[in-house]
Amino acid sequence: MRANSRAFTRAYTRAYTRGFTLIELIIGIVVFSIIMLVIIGVIGPQSRLSIEPIWQIRASELAQSLLTEINAKSFDEQSDHTGGATRCNEAQSCTASGALGPDSGETRNSFDDIDDYHGLNQTGASILNVQGQSMLNNGVSLYNGFTAQVSVYYDSNEDGINDDDADQNGVPDTGTLVANVKRITITVITPGGEPLTFASYRWNF
Repeated sequence: MRANSRAFTRAYTRAYTRGFTLIELIIGIVVFSIIMLVIIGVIGPQSRLSIEPIWQIRASELAQSLLTEINAKSFDEQSDHTGGATRCNEAQSCTASGALGPDSGETRNSFDDIDDYHGLNQTGASILNVQGQSMLNNGVSLYNGFTAQVSVYYDSNEDGINDDDADQNGVPDTGTLVANVKRITITVITPGGEPLTFASYRWNF
């Protein structure tokens, strides 16, 4: 009886201490890899979706800040900057469409009319507030990975199309167009590559 007990103990010990074979290990690794790929495939897009609303909120805040700053300026370089008593296109013409953009020697600190912002393009840490300061959170730019682009053009019928691109009686404009309505378009590109467009109109007053 004692011999049978020892034989059973040895057989039991061998059965539970022999470990895994190479084939069993390979199969286990393959199964584990498949499971991990499925999990990552499910969780990955969800984590991306969870950050996109935050990017969109930051993009909206940035665009609103820029629109507020731009709309605080005069309609045109030829407008009266000290009270607006005189409008351009009355005493003298507004700036021609082909000349919209910052005037010679002007920087953002000295922009005095809305079309000075035409062509403004800032990325990441170079995105500044109205005081020319970086917007930081714990020393890191709030807009790392973002791009902000500004476009200002005449749009008399407010259809969203640059009047300079439209045919006037079948004749393309040559950059000499002047009008009394400008469209300010701000495009903010999020770190995920999604372009978000914000726009407002400014009339000649």
